[in-house]
Amino acid sequence: MAGNEPLVEQKPRPIIRIGIFLISHSVLFSVLCCSAGILAFLLLPVLAINTHVSENALMPGSGSPMLSNDDAAEGEIFFNKLLSFNSKTVSTGIEIPELIAEHILELGGEANYHKFHPLLNKFHPLQFFLGPDAGIVEGNHSCSSYGVNTIGIIRAPRGDGKEAIVLVTPYNSVKITTGEALSLGVAYSVFSLLSRVTWLAKDIIWLAADSKHDEYSAVATWLRDYNTLSFGDLKLYSEMCDACILPSQKKSQTAGEVTSKGFQRAGTMAAALVIKVADSSKEFEKDVLKIYAEASNGQMPNLDLINIVNYLAVHGQGLHVRVEKIWSLLDSWWLNSIGELFALLGKVARNLNPQWKFGIPAAEYVEGAATLTSSLYNQALGVPTGPHGAFRDFQVDAITMEISPKFSSTQRVMFLLRVGRLVEGVIRSVNNLLEKFHHSCFLYLLTSPNRFVSVGVYMIAFALLISPFPLVAASLFSDASMPKLGEYDAPLKPDPGGEHASTFTSWKWLYAAKTVLIVHLWSTIVTLSPYFLYQIPNSSSSINLLIWIILSILSLFFIYAISDSFTFLSTSQPQRAEWALLKSVTIAAAFIGLCLMSVVNFATAEIGALLLAPLCLTIAPLKLDFKANTIKALARGSCNILLLFVGFPPTMFLLSKGALAGFDHVKFGDFWDWAVSIWAWNSATYIYICMVHLPCWVLCIHTFMHQC
Repeated sequence: MAGNEPLVEQKPRPIIRIGIFLISHSVLFSVLCCSAGILAFLLLPVLAINTHVSENALMPGSGSPMLSNDDAAEGEIFFNKLLSFNSKTVSTGIEIPELIAEHILELGGEANYHKFHPLLNKFHPLQFFLGPDAGIVEGNHSCSSYGVNTIGIIRAPRGDGKEAIVLVTPYNSVKITTGEALSLGVAYSVFSLLSRVTWLAKDIIWLAADSKHDEYSAVATWLRDYNTLSFGDLKLYSEMCDACILPSQKKSQTAGEVTSKGFQRAGTMAAALVIKVADSSKEFEKDVLKIYAEASNGQMPNLDLINIVNYLAVHGQGLHVRVEKIWSLLDSWWLNSIGELFALLGKVARNLNPQWKFGIPAAEYVEGAATLTSSLYNQALGVPTGPHGAFRDFQVDAITMEISPKFSSTQRVMFLLRVGRLVEGVIRSVNNLLEKFHHSCFLYLLTSPNRFVSVGVYMIAFALLISPFPLVAASLFSDASMPKLGEYDAPLKPDPGGEHASTFTSWKWLYAAKTVLIVHLWSTIVTLSPYFLYQIPNSSSSINLLIWIILSILSLFFIYAISDSFTFLSTSQPQRAEWALLKSVTIAAAFIGLCLMSVVNFATAEIGALLLAPLCLTIAPLKLDFKANTIKALARGSCNILLLFVGFPPTMFLLSKGALAGFDHVKFGDFWDWAVSIWAWNSATYIYICMVHLPCWVLCIHTFMHQC
């Protein structure tokens, strides 16, 4: 009897029902998510929180400064000696390294030299994510092409030699500036103090980096040799030309130390500080400290390092601390309007419930947004903002401190004292650490020196923007997977087994996937072609960019021709309904590309999602909008034309630069120069633009021009 009972249809699981519901309402879901994602992005300055020192062991400001006026006075004497070399008619660039080494030895430290050849920043197609080429340059080079770093080391009396703190002072050994001499004076004052203290638990390394060619390469080549366990160090110092001969042995009058020709190492680097002194500050009434933290491909130092520098600078030495911001946004009317709106909403929220702490003053919002935009752009660019970026490539937390002084020549000792005590305080805090920085954030956006947005907050905007991608792709695929009656001139013959329909559906999906694959393979040609264009002698940026665009277009048409993928020009029956599947696979490819980019550089993925989400989700064949002939369809077509125009990478860059810097300063070849700057640093953003954004833009044009 049981066999005659009717079968009860089982309902799908709740998660499947939710998925089906979202797919069936993918348009509404896309509009809500994209709107919420853009709103979440605009709310980031409001959601920023105050910074705080997460690692209790750092204890910034817990000890009284030990740097005395005598140490600062010795720094001024050292400063005057350095500037005296500028009065000489002939300078070989060796006098200053010798002077620095002599003074290091007089203080009881260890001194040695590091000869290096400057890095060649050029496009290496197969060496992305490795930074500029840091290999040892072989062949004969003139003496003037080499740089000479001077390294001083203090062995910690309470340490075991396993950890070290690095001080970096870049300077031009041929023509030293006043600011560079001051930075060396600051480092010498601190080094003089640290050679006498008994509380050091980490070795101190003072790197006087010869930046006559490039300050980044001077630091990067030394770091490469420091972290390379090789036995060939001595060949870096072998036989220099007569004008570049360094003293092989220089004895100190106070200690029997000698400068070493070999490569000297200390412990594993715990942190690094790059000290630079800029021109005098005219905007503020007191000394200004600028902090630069961005490294290659969006890497940032641990936030605790910035926190202790900011705390000691403001509360200890009374400096005005700043981080980079986009100044043109401060006068933007639309940004000020948004700030006024959020300030009004904050007042309403506090009236409803005083415990609701939502909203900030409009001026604070605008300044926070300008700073956050600069932080986001510098991370997305993938190019280090200073020589500290070389340390981050070796997972060492480092920042650049650039001080703009506000003093007369008679107050130089006081300036050296204040900045020296700041550096001393940072070293004392890092010296207290028993482990590497790890308690605070590594992924964050700064809205001010003491406010930040963590990745847990700003990833919400990214998640909202890309969440419709898989749902829209699934909706388009499900709608276009089965042929509909009347879609073709001749109806399909009955096929009880469904084999014919299944085969036809698979063929359509594979055809769309083949088109997407071909376009992404073409993007490889676009990515590599600038390497060959860069070899053209005496060619301007505008000519190179024009040739790049023309070659890209010709190669695309050639690949399309040999692969028979001109669906937007064809009227054959099997290809008329392919646009939905093509858009589905395009959205899936964009989703995968953005997710992969978020692993490499989250800032680039965030900006990419803001640009690609509206374009990929709204694109549709223009012919459909003309056939519909409604206001909604025509508005969508106009919007798609605008998005395609703005979405082209050169157009997008030139419009952004014009909006921020003024269109009077925009030239056609600026995009080529910008692209050169990021591929020379092997930035992942260049790969993203050429191999994710550009193919999606071409496929969107493919869909837009489709003859449906």
